[in-house]
Amino acid sequence: MTKEEREKLIDRYAAGVEEVAQALENFPKEHLMAHPIPGKWSAAEIVHHLADSESISAIRIRMLIAEDHAIIHGYDQEEFARRLHYDEPNLRPSLEAFRGARNRTVPFLRKLTDEDWGRAGWHTESGSYTPETWLEIYAAHAHGHASQIRKLREALG
Repeated sequence: MTKEEREKLIDRYAAGVEEVAQALENFPKEHLMAHPIPGKWSAAEIVHHLADSESISAIRIRMLIAEDHAIIHGYDQEEFARRLHYDEPNLRPSLEAFRGARNRTVPFLRKLTDEDWGRAGWHTESGSYTPETWLEIYAAHAHGHASQIRKLREALG
């Protein structure tokens, strides 16, 4: 991956919070917990997932940079949703956690050297895991969930 490609992905990663915020604009508060698409999370569950996922991802990229041979553990996001009570209608703390983690991580990413980007660890579910792998995943993550939120709103009518 070139430096320019990384910069574009970092910009996309940075824009993810605003993308989610825009998707939530005018979302009916009374429907934040609704499941209009069977088998899919509600808008609130998505936001709580983003807060937890972003907290974990922020630690993952730091481990990849700070530790030699970092081990990145996978987790079951469905169990997180169930056991960590994603059925909470108050989104503010989760949105703040999501925004805070991204706001702290963006400047960190911009300071990484070519040597940093060349590091590698091991993901317990997917094998070799590099900072560039991490960036490709998380640059798209929030945008994908923003799209899901928009689909939920459409399904609500």
